[in-house]
Amino acid sequence: MLSLGMPLSELSALLVFATAMAFTPGPNTTLAAALAANHGLAHAMRFVLAVPVGWGLLLLACSWGLGAVLQAQPLLKGAIQWGGLGYMLWLAWKLWSASTLTQADPARFSVGFGKGVALQFINIKAWMNALLISAGWVAVGAGVEGPYSDRARLALVLPLMMFYGLASNFTYALVGASLRTWLAQGRRLQVFNRVLALVLVATAAWMGGL
Repeated sequence: MLSLGMPLSELSALLVFATAMAFTPGPNTTLAAALAANHGLAHAMRFVLAVPVGWGLLLLACSWGLGAVLQAQPLLKGAIQWGGLGYMLWLAWKLWSASTLTQADPARFSVGFGKGVALQFINIKAWMNALLISAGWVAVGAGVEGPYSDRARLALVLPLMMFYGLASNFTYALVGASLRTWLAQGRRLQVFNRVLALVLVATAAWMGGL
């Protein structure tokens, strides 16, 4: 019989948590929608694919002890937090200033695969998600042998959460791409970009405790 790596009650709680974290607006989903709306779905897919890769690396790092290091080093934790806030506000400014499809050219507003992976390490929501999952669903198996060990839990959680990251960002990108023709008329794209910019600012304020 195939082991799930954790009791069904814990797995159910993880799926509920992952759904809430993955599909609520955040830096990644907002950027995926904006890239698809401004440049098209094909262009946005580089970032969409980068998110689960970068987040998977982040979860691995947290599961292997980086989370404990951050808790023990307030300055490092603060640097990541404020760097993430700065990144979100920078993205908001980029979105706010792009009012037409011609202004939103790749040189002005674009995030490729490599940058998308790297951005996960200064994404506050990604850090919070990885730390909570590592502590709540992976580390609880430390020292346990058998099907519920931390290694078995990580083997289950990692691909599952990467799938959630891919699905959520692809969904937002698909919505952005589907609106592309409609947004090209008049000042609609400017309004759309500025609404997303305000979502990023509000998210940054909430995560920064401002």
